[in-house]
Parts: sequence; structure tokens; C-alpha cells
Amino acid sequence: MLTWSGGAGPIRAALLAGPGPRNRYGRWCWRWRGIIPGWGYRRIHGELTGLGYTLAPSTVWQILKDAGIDPAPRRSGQTWRAFLQAQATTILAADFFHVDTVFLRRLYVLFFIEHGTRRVHLAGITACPTGEWVTQQARNLLMTLEDHADGVKFLIRDRDTKFTAAFDAVFTAAGVRIIKTPVQAPRANAIAEQWIASGRRECLDRMLITSERHLRLVLCEYVEHYTCIARTGRSAKARLLGVSVRPL
Repeated sequence: MLTWSGGAGPIRAALLAGPGPRNRYGRWCWRWRGIIPGWGYRRIHGELTGLGYTLAPSTVWQILKDAGIDPAPRRSGQTWRAFLQAQATTILAADFFHVDTVFLRRLYVLFFIEHGTRRVHLAGITACPTGEWVTQQARNLLMTLEDHADGVKFLIRDRDTKFTAAFDAVFTAAGVRIIKTPVQAPRANAIAEQWIASGRRECLDRMLITSERHLRLVLCEYVEHYTCIARTGRSAKARLLGVSVRPL
């Protein structure tokens, strides 16, 4: 069940040292966590079980918690927030939202938003968002971005089935890495979700939409308004910091 190879020898030696059952477990968890910081309590519990020791996963969790050790993802590597802040100028996010018309027809809106500038690209509106349609909107977006597309390195999207492998391939061919958010974790794509919430609160919830054409006109106006607000906010912040701002 457990294979020791390479640098695992010192780990086993550390685990087999020390008297006292509870103190020994605590020492094992501490030393193991220090040697392999990416392992969480369930992985440590599994390896201890493989060595023939019986204890509950909650025991390992409690030992690490009492020692002030964070869960494994927080101990090693870059956090999601730090990644978004460091790579903001190279991140593009994609998402869908729907709007119901007064005639009870549901329309789906696909948009992209640049994290660094908050610039919104209204990709398309349709009542039947198929995988082929979404893929074509991705091609159209890259054509619209032109030279600016070279600066995009990451695309954040959820696991909606409308985002097919062909959609991903369009961006992958342009050197863009696809990052899928966890299931039912809208906060992982917070910038896109924030724009959707702003659009509903400031615009869509205040009027009745009659058709696809009407929705397109309304959203185009709102995107222009949102872009202007984003540019003004960036300019004001830049003046405070004494730096120049590149036009959107």
C-alpha cells in the first residue's frame, strides 16, 4: 500500500522515532508535514494506516490544528487571491448569465472581462447557446483583440457544458491556459460574477426587456457606461499614485 522510494527514507525514519502513543502521533504529523508540506491530514492519515497504525483522520486533523498548521493548500504554493492579483493583466474571464423577456423568452448572454482593466467584451446573445455557437464567439473575440490577445495568458471559466473542448482549443492554440473553477464555486470567478451582479442591479432589474435586439442595445450601453466608470476609477487612482494610465 505504501512505497518508500527516493527521499521517502528520512520520512519513515522520522515516523518510527519517539515514545508515547499520542506524543508520537503528534511528532509524526509535525515531522511529516515539515518534509512534505503539500500533504493534508487525510494523506498523512492514509500513510500512517499503511504503516499499520490505527487512528482516526480527525485525530490527525486535531493534532495539526492544535499546532497551528493550516490546511495543505494554504501551506504551499500561491493562493488563489495572490495569483489573481499577480496575473491580473494577463487574465481573461468568461461567463454566462440569462435574461427573461416580458414574453417569457429566456436569452443567454456570453461575455468576457479583462481582470486588469475590467474591460468587458459582450460576445453574443442567443436563445440557444450551443457548443458550436460558443466556440465561434471565442474565435470572434480573438479576432477583435488582435495584437492585444498576445497579452492574455489565462482564461478563467466555470464547468458549464457549453464550454466544450473545441472552445478550449481556440484559446489553447493562442497560447492561453484554461483554468476551470471548482464546482459550485462562483467566488473563484468573482470578477465576472461581480459584473453580472452590477448589470442586474444597475440596469436589467430596472427595465423590461422585450427582445434579443432590445437586450443587445441595453447591454451595449451598459458596457460603455461600465467601461467609462472603470477608466475613471483607474485614472483617479493613478493620479493619487502619480503614475500614468494606458487608455483602454
